[in-house]
Amino acid sequence: MKKKTVLAMLVMCMVFSASACSDKNAEKPAAEKTESSAEKTDKAEDKTKSEEDKKEEEEKAEVRLVSVSDISKYITVGEYKGLKLNNIVEPVSDPEVDTEIEFRLQDKAEEVKDATAQSGDQVRVSFTGTIDGKSFEGGSEEDYDFVIGEGAVADGFDEGIVGMKAGETKELNLTFPEDYYDSELAGKSAVYQVTVQSIRRTPELTDEWVAANTDSKTVAEYRAAVQKELEDGVNEAAENQLYADAWNQVFESSEIIEYPEEDIETAIEAYKELNGEYIEQAQMDMSEFLRSQGITEEEYEEACREYAEVKVKQNLIVQYIMDEENLSVDDKEEEELDKKLLQQYGATNLSEVVELYGEREVNETRALLRVEQFIVDQAEVDEKVGGGDELAENEDAVTDEGAYDTQTEDAGNATGEHVADEDAALQE
Repeated sequence: MKKKTVLAMLVMCMVFSASACSDKNAEKPAAEKTESSAEKTDKAEDKTKSEEDKKEEEEKAEVRLVSVSDISKYITVGEYKGLKLNNIVEPVSDPEVDTEIEFRLQDKAEEVKDATAQSGDQVRVSFTGTIDGKSFEGGSEEDYDFVIGEGAVADGFDEGIVGMKAGETKELNLTFPEDYYDSELAGKSAVYQVTVQSIRRTPELTDEWVAANTDSKTVAEYRAAVQKELEDGVNEAAENQLYADAWNQVFESSEIIEYPEEDIETAIEAYKELNGEYIEQAQMDMSEFLRSQGITEEEYEEACREYAEVKVKQNLIVQYIMDEENLSVDDKEEEELDKKLLQQYGATNLSEVVELYGEREVNETRALLRVEQFIVDQAEVDEKVGGGDELAENEDAVTDEGAYDTQTEDAGNATGEHVADEDAALQE
C-alpha cells in the first residue's frame, strides 16, 4: 500500500475513534462500538482501494504511443488488411539432426585419464611458438581448448597432438603454407612447445547412454525428440519472419506527412539516454564513444534524428491501427504477447525488461507485437517449405529417406528489422 494511502487510513481510524469516544449512547456495549468502527474502517479501506484500482485502470487506458490524437494529419498508413504473405518453413534434414546430436554429445564429453589423444577428442593445451628462436604474435596460448581434427592452430598441429597423454610435453616442427593469410608468417618454419593439460572424449551414442543422460530410452526415441525440437525451432523462426514481413509491408507502404516534433524529441532523448548507459558501462566519455564509432558529433546527432524518425513512424502506424481496429495490449491475447516480448528481449519476466529498457519501450514493443498479430490474422498466408514450393504441391521435393530436398531455388527473405531490436542490440 502506498504511503499516502496508509496515512489516510490512519487519519480515518483516528476520526472514528474520536467519534466512538464522544458517543452519548452509553447503553451500547463497548464490543459493538468497536465492531462498528472496524466496519466503517473496512468500508473506507474498500472505497480507497476501489478508487486506486479505478485510477490505475484509467492510467492504463490512457497509455498512448504518440502525443497527437489525429494521426491522419501526420501519416498516411498503407493497406494493412488482406496482405499476401508467405510462411516459409525450412525442413529439418537428417544431417542436421546428426549435427545437433553430435554437438550435444560433445557437451557431455568426459575427461579421460591415462589415454592418448585421438581425432575428435577435446583437448586443453598450452603452447609457445617460435620462429628462428623468437616468439611471434599469436604463437603462444595458455589453457587453449580445441577439438582435434578441426585445424584450429596451424597445419600439422592437430596431427602432432594425436598420441599424446595429459601432462606430456612435445616439440612440434611445423611450416606455414605459402598462401597463409598472415604474409609475415607465410612459408616460414615454426617450433611449437606443446603441453597437453587434459583430454575429454565424446561419449558414444548408445541406448544405454541415452537412457542415462536424456528423457528418452533409445537412440531412435532420442533422434525423434531432437528432430521435434529442431522443427519447433524452425517453425518459430518462420513465424517470427512472417510477422516481420507483414510489418515491413505496412511500414514501407506508409508515408509520413510530417513528424510530430514532440515525439521526435522524446525519441531522441530516449535514444541518447540508452547510448549514455552504454557509454557509462564501457567507461568512456562521449568523445571516446564517437571516436570508437568513427563518427563526428554532427553525424551522431543526425543518426539520433534518423533513429527517432523511424521510431516515431512506427509508433504512428501502430497507434493508428490500434485506434481504427479498437485493439488493446490488455485483451485476451495479453499473455501470448508477453511471451513473445520476453522471448524477443531474452528475459524471464516483464519487470526485468521494464527495469532495463523502461516502461515506454515495453509498451511500444507490446503494441507493435499486437498490431503485427492483427495484420497476420487479416492476411492471406501461403504455407511454403524449403525453396518456396507450396506444401500441397511439394511431394516431389521429398527424398526417399523422407526428408525435404532443400537443393531448390532459394526463397527471398525480407531484411526489415524492428526498431525495438536496435535498442536490444545496443546493450550487447
